[in-house]
Amino acid sequence: MPPALLSVQRDVNPTSPPAYSPASPPPPPPPPPSDPPPPYSSIEPPHRPLPSHAEREEAPPAYTPVDFDPRSLTQGQVDELTYKMAGSITRLLRTELRLERERIGKLRDPRR
Repeated sequence: MPPALLSVQRDVNPTSPPAYSPASPPPPPPPPPSDPPPPYSSIEPPHRPLPSHAEREEAPPAYTPVDFDPRSLTQGQVDELTYKMAGSITRLLRTELRLERERIGKLRDPRR
């Protein structure tokens, strides 16, 4: 039986730096830039200081009663108010119905 021949792959370009291998340490990271980055725009926004602890814990303004009689609304105002509220009410109602179906274990609607 002939002896097994070993083949060895040689580096074709011996002047190039060796490739990174897991056995060698990783290459050093590039140095950080020495200059600061350019500003986003030539106009800087005004600096607003953060509110202090006392300012954040202020009580909300006191309630001021408003003279509002819903019976005095015109038909157009009632229609506009209804139109503005319909989307929110519909979304909330659908969410409640879905949660109720999840609670009882019937996620599928048999009517569809």
